[in-house]
Amino acid sequence: MFLDPYYLILMAPAFLLMLLTSWYVNSAYSKWSRVPSRSRMTGLDAARRLIAAGGLYGIQIEGVGGNLSDHYDPRRKVLRLSRRVAESPSVASLAVAAHELGHAMQDSEDYLPLRFRSALVPMVNIGSYLGWIFIMLGLFLNMMNLAWLGVAAFAGGAVFALATLPVELNASARAKRLLADAGIISGADEMRGVNTVLNAAALTYVAALVTAVMQLLYYASLVTGLGGRRRS
Repeated sequence: MFLDPYYLILMAPAFLLMLLTSWYVNSAYSKWSRVPSRSRMTGLDAARRLIAAGGLYGIQIEGVGGNLSDHYDPRRKVLRLSRRVAESPSVASLAVAAHELGHAMQDSEDYLPLRFRSALVPMVNIGSYLGWIFIMLGLFLNMMNLAWLGVAAFAGGAVFALATLPVELNASARAKRLLADAGIISGADEMRGVNTVLNAAALTYVAALVTAVMQLLYYASLVTGLGGRRRS
């Protein structure tokens, strides 16, 4: 597949978008991680205050390795913060911590888009493993129904990427309100930094959606093209 020139041509724009998005995210985070907030609160401090202010009782905070690996685990009700975010009083750290608390609020409210996305996870995991097997077997055995079943399995990835967008955008919107209402962020300059960091992060999900759709189109065209030639 990866040696197929058509695949490389089709996916080139998506790969380029992913690279540009990754650069933009790192650039935005790097810039605002050097700007301390006026509140001088670290990401960990902000998380604790926002948990109390939002009545998110029962949520634990743990450390996690890596860079920008921060996330909220809805199964264990745990907010995991990287060391850089937890210990830094920067505008970027506050934006990241508040964004993950936005997911915790979604979880506490049974936010429907979040539930829908979570429900897709098993299907996506199975589809990503079996999809290409069904396609290759279907084409090799000239069983187009099996090949199209593989395409349908891969479609779950595109649906998941699409479902992720409103969840992430809503978490970012909540983060901005949380930081402002709690007085952790003040002034137009700090809010501009929060917006820049969170908007850059949102672009990664747009790029992931584009990539998933382009991959789906490739598999569909592969089945359509080879299947048509075999029937002729």
